[in-house]
Amino acid sequence: MIAQLQQVIQNIEREWAHKRLLVVGDVMLDKYIWGEVGRISPEAPVPVVRSIHQNEKPGGAANVAMNLARLGAQAHVVGIIGGDENGNLLSSSLVTNGISPHLITSQDFPTVTKTRILGGQQQMLRLDQERLGQRAQADYDRMVEVALALLPGCDALVISDYGKGALSPEVCQSLIGAARKLGTPVLVDPKGADYSQYRKATTICPNLSELARAAHMDSYDVEGLLSATESMVADLGIEFLTVTMSEMGIALVGAGKRFVAPAQARQVFDVSGAGDTVIAVLALCLASGLEPETGVQLANLAAGIVVGKVGTVPVERHELLAALSPQIALNTESQVLTREEVGKRVALWKANGDRVVFTNGCFDLLHIGHITLLEHARRCGDRLMVAVNSDASIRGLKGTNRPIVGERERARVLAALSAVDAVVIFDEPTPLELILAVQPDVLVKGGDYHVENVVGAREMQSWGGEVKIVPLVEGFSTTRLIEKGASR
Repeated sequence: MIAQLQQVIQNIEREWAHKRLLVVGDVMLDKYIWGEVGRISPEAPVPVVRSIHQNEKPGGAANVAMNLARLGAQAHVVGIIGGDENGNLLSSSLVTNGISPHLITSQDFPTVTKTRILGGQQQMLRLDQERLGQRAQADYDRMVEVALALLPGCDALVISDYGKGALSPEVCQSLIGAARKLGTPVLVDPKGADYSQYRKATTICPNLSELARAAHMDSYDVEGLLSATESMVADLGIEFLTVTMSEMGIALVGAGKRFVAPAQARQVFDVSGAGDTVIAVLALCLASGLEPETGVQLANLAAGIVVGKVGTVPVERHELLAALSPQIALNTESQVLTREEVGKRVALWKANGDRVVFTNGCFDLLHIGHITLLEHARRCGDRLMVAVNSDASIRGLKGTNRPIVGERERARVLAALSAVDAVVIFDEPTPLELILAVQPDVLVKGGDYHVENVVGAREMQSWGGEVKIVPLVEGFSTTRLIEKGASR
């Protein structure tokens, strides 16, 4: 179970949209040529890939920004591109995806570009266009100038080092020093064996093999590596080190403490970009004031999503919320929502392709008839939202002696049912406003209604929704339960 689940959900649904993050580093363009393999070439023992389509995506540091944007945050990215067509494609793609690019053009270096050729889901070949080495000092100076101008308005800084030359030790230290003076968290995705250039960052996020190179140890000695990491944390003056360990999960190591979030079993198609996803999610968590352990747990969950995709593909906000659904179901408090929250939750469900079902009622003294209705409703789709009349609304409908059970208690009991995904309380005599706001796919009512008498039925038809009537369980109602209790 993820710690601080309530705060995590609130951040995903509401707070992350207000967070502004800065990514500085090696930006790249990822090109993909998708095709089919039908035969072996007669010219050489290699497969022939018949091209079907191709596309381009931001990669490297730009993919970190893509993950941030897909999670709802405001992302700014600073890097160096070449004065070429690939640089134009990268800049244009960033803008299209809602990211603010601040890219320095270097005439002496091409835009780093990786072209992958895939047959089905299998990568057949990767062609890299790049020139490694130090950039001109003027390029570094300009990049630092731009980044420092953006930094004061940002909630976290990510330094994404792919070893392509955009980040020198002086650049890293200038940015880290400025960010720490502002109290801004700094997260580093490192490259190379010398981590001293990242000194004083909040955290450094290597994978296991990268950490082994930096510690001059064998990557198979995981326990020894993590133990050695504790002294590395102290030597570098960082708060903690975050280690991605593939199928073993993610470890957070600090001075005298260690926390491991175990990986969930997933069918892995491609690990490209998983590290970018981890650092993006962790950066958002630290920017939101969540505990690092919570950030590691959430980043681990996000990584499990992206490795199930082909190519460098960022995690989507609705995917992360969907992955949290089993934990949300065990926490009834996180399923009782305000009107604003339920609108956002339903929007994320729909973005995930879920069929949303709506039903409503007083649900005063929950009985078998209610349970049967809710179970029938849940089978009509993928997510069930239940709207509950408030105490004031019930008094207006049924008199001053009702309800028997208060609105918050009724909502919590409903939220605890496995059939129910979200509960919202409404004050109006009918739920029409809520129906119009969330536009469910299916509206369900009990057998004492006819379709033409159901509130919202006409409106449902306007967006292609369905209205379903499910049979009642005869002999059960709250009124009868009250009368039965009074007669004893």
